[in-house]
Amino acid sequence: MSHYFFAGKIPSETKLAMKNNIIELKKQFPFRRWVHHEDLHITLAFLGAAPEDKLERACSLVGGTLVKADSFSLAINGLGIFGRKDSPRVFWASLSKSEELTNLRASVFTACEEAGFQLETRPFSPHVTLARNWEGEFPFNPGKLDEQPLNLGFMLEEVVLYRTNIESTPKYEPVQRFRLTALNQQ
Repeated sequence: MSHYFFAGKIPSETKLAMKNNIIELKKQFPFRRWVHHEDLHITLAFLGAAPEDKLERACSLVGGTLVKADSFSLAINGLGIFGRKDSPRVFWASLSKSEELTNLRASVFTACEEAGFQLETRPFSPHVTLARNWEGEFPFNPGKLDEQPLNLGFMLEEVVLYRTNIESTPKYEPVQRFRLTALNQQ
């Protein structure tokens, strides 16, 4: 069964730059599953399996809330982990602190709740997942994260409803797109 989620779309040129970074990171960080560069995104609201009518309602509400939302700049600027320090579950790239991203996430999240979805209640921790499940011969060394300089700026110009296709690569298929207003068009 497919799962759905709303996410900030990372531009293609940034994904390609991250692909080169991922090639280098794989040499130093042995994780079991690496995210295909085309699947890189910023999750705003994970919906899970969803009936068509709830998805349509969520898209309508998200579209309504984003109609006046502006695009904004972000930067991928570091690395981090979720899970145990010696054997992390998730390896991710951090994002620059952004009030615009926090507000965008709140708008999308609230619209999805209004559509009837019960969403994750953990605090929003903006990141881009790179890999999952440490399988190194030795324990993970968190100190190595600081040795990897990352600084990729980009404009967040689109929110996308994605469908997960587990058997495909890349596995996230855009279902509906919501363009944010370009700052120079106001």
